[in-house]
Amino acid sequence: MNIGEASAASGVSAKMIRYYEQIELIPSATRTEAGYRVYGDRDVETLRFIRRARDLGFSVEEMGTLLALWRDKERESSEVKQIALGHIAEIERRIRELEGMARTLRHLASHCHGDHRPDCPILDDLAANTPDPAQARTHKMPQRRKSGVQ
Repeated sequence: MNIGEASAASGVSAKMIRYYEQIELIPSATRTEAGYRVYGDRDVETLRFIRRARDLGFSVEEMGTLLALWRDKERESSEVKQIALGHIAEIERRIRELEGMARTLRHLASHCHGDHRPDCPILDDLAANTPDPAQARTHKMPQRRKSGVQ
């Protein structure tokens, strides 16, 4: 099947299939004499595996490890479980962060009159927590997990 058919069968966009080949998450597809990619059932199965792992929030690096373990029929499931438990811990950490953000915003929103007046505790809080320009230059944005874009 061609890349469009593999995309439809796996739920992974053609753009992401090309990207996964480029970063060597999946092997390069065989090609026709005209240079078109050709995919088989096993390739689609691998793409579905990646799609499910991505849906669960695994990073590209973690997906690579999981793919290698999936292909290794001699693997120990303890290694897979360890990866999953580590991922769960990361998800739970992010949930706590998001819940904290929601609590803060809920508190600020409850103190905002939301009327025609310009006074706004939400904007006041944002302005009060703005780093000075010297700190802003050294401030690093938090790293986000790369899970791909469909």
